[in-house]
Amino acid sequence: MLFFKKTTFIAAALSFACLGNAAQANSDFPQKTVTLYSAFSVGSGPDVVLRILSQELGKIWGQPVIVENRPGGGGFIALEAVSKRPADGYSLLQLDSEHVSALPHLYKSRNYYPREKFELVAPLFYTPFMIAVSDKSPWKNMTDLIEAAKTKPDSVTYGSWFVGSPGHLGGEWIDSLAGTKMLHIPYKEVSQLYTAVANSEVDWAYGTIPSTRPVYDSGKLRYLAIAAPKRHPLFPDVPTVAEAGGPTELDVNSIVSLLAPKGIPEEVRDKIQADVATVLSNPEVIKRFDSFAFDPLTWPLNELGQRLDQKEETYKGLIQKANISLD
Repeated sequence: MLFFKKTTFIAAALSFACLGNAAQANSDFPQKTVTLYSAFSVGSGPDVVLRILSQELGKIWGQPVIVENRPGGGGFIALEAVSKRPADGYSLLQLDSEHVSALPHLYKSRNYYPREKFELVAPLFYTPFMIAVSDKSPWKNMTDLIEAAKTKPDSVTYGSWFVGSPGHLGGEWIDSLAGTKMLHIPYKEVSQLYTAVANSEVDWAYGTIPSTRPVYDSGKLRYLAIAAPKRHPLFPDVPTVAEAGGPTELDVNSIVSLLAPKGIPEEVRDKIQADVATVLSNPEVIKRFDSFAFDPLTWPLNELGQRLDQKEETYKGLIQKANISLD
């Protein structure tokens, strides 16, 4: 009995020591290069702000923080690459809310749920979408757009950068809320899309402020509304969809976050989240994000999870109702 007690005590002491060493190791994270993988292409808005983040985290951590872009395949190229990496915090993945919340329902046969393979680590930023038309469009507000769509079903066209994008699903959302039936036209390149809107080849499109800004600044695009609950400080004269006569519930946006392979130590995840929040609270970083009209986010992870769950519920319903499939 004495031997058993002594052995148990030694085992417990060793276990405690191991936990203490693990906690110490986690508190010292990182001790080598951290790689931030991105599902976005080089030069895109999300890529540029990720590089800003990597520079600032490198200063805090005293270790190199590099960015590797793995665009394409609807996000699967990046997802598959990072899912095979160790769950130690040294490989993180930048995704938007559509990769996380819409992808499982667009590719049903793959049965791929990112939240089952990855853990949320930190929110990065939020971007709303504007509703853009040609400067030659006769429509002055959302009431005009919806009336035209109701008068001639399938005659009003809207473009997006690919099937299943927020620009596509946001159009389906208007159809669902307003009882309209518009025709979706996908484009291969964002630049092609807004040139097509400006030239009246397609009637309207959603767009982030940075993606539409060049054509808007040329005077060839107008914003009918912002698909958000409140106006944007960069464009205080552009009304919300509700103010412009559209559906009050319409709120089209994208949330970009960092995720890690499932199993990342909690202490490491919490340190990364806290340090990312520190960077995103830096006034100079906020100013640089403002140039892209991206709003830095420092939500707690439970709020981020709830927002993504809400998006998934909305996307699932829209995808099923419109029978959209990328399988």
